[in-house]
Amino acid sequence: MKLYDSVRAPNPRRVRIFLKEKAIEIPTVTVDLGTFEHRDPAFAKVNPLQRTPALELDDGTVITESVAICRYFEEIQPEPSLFGRTPLEKALVEMWNRRAELELFVPITHVFRHGHPGMAKHEVPQVAEWADVNRPKILEGLKLLDEHLSKHEFLAGSAYSIADITALCAIDFMKPTKTRVPDEMMHLIRWHQSVSSRPSALA
Repeated sequence: MKLYDSVRAPNPRRVRIFLKEKAIEIPTVTVDLGTFEHRDPAFAKVNPLQRTPALELDDGTVITESVAICRYFEEIQPEPSLFGRTPLEKALVEMWNRRAELELFVPITHVFRHGHPGMAKHEVPQVAEWADVNRPKILEGLKLLDEHLSKHEFLAGSAYSIADITALCAIDFMKPTKTRVPDEMMHLIRWHQSVSSRPSALA
């Protein structure tokens, strides 16, 4: 088993944080996105979409998509639970993970890929107007999380989960987009400080 990883990308980081929380260690292969190593024919055989992360199992099966990889490890090592235990917990984790992805992670990614000069060779065509359209959506996503966190310790309730990992990686990925969490969003700031203090956040 080995994990194809990329150090600075947010999606591989989701998997690294998840594995740290589970205390799971597996061999990794670093794929350098900056030098377009992910577009090398050798890696395309691993993942035809040419994206990281990718988990290659001992039998040759390859699992891609960060949450799918995390689900695999949740099933083979259930504790500590990061996808919820009861039917309700699992549904809430799924709901808030999707909200963190769709309402925050996606617009941040659009702003980065279409607005950052360093991504011009990666995102072809790079459409600056699309970055501008998505900037207000980042603020809307942040407001959604801040309001919810005014009543809850973590996104899916009282327990840390994959939803918190997704939101943490999204918010930390705001830095290259030159956006930040507004000071008045005290609940989101409290939560971010809390999840950032976990040892796994250094992954």
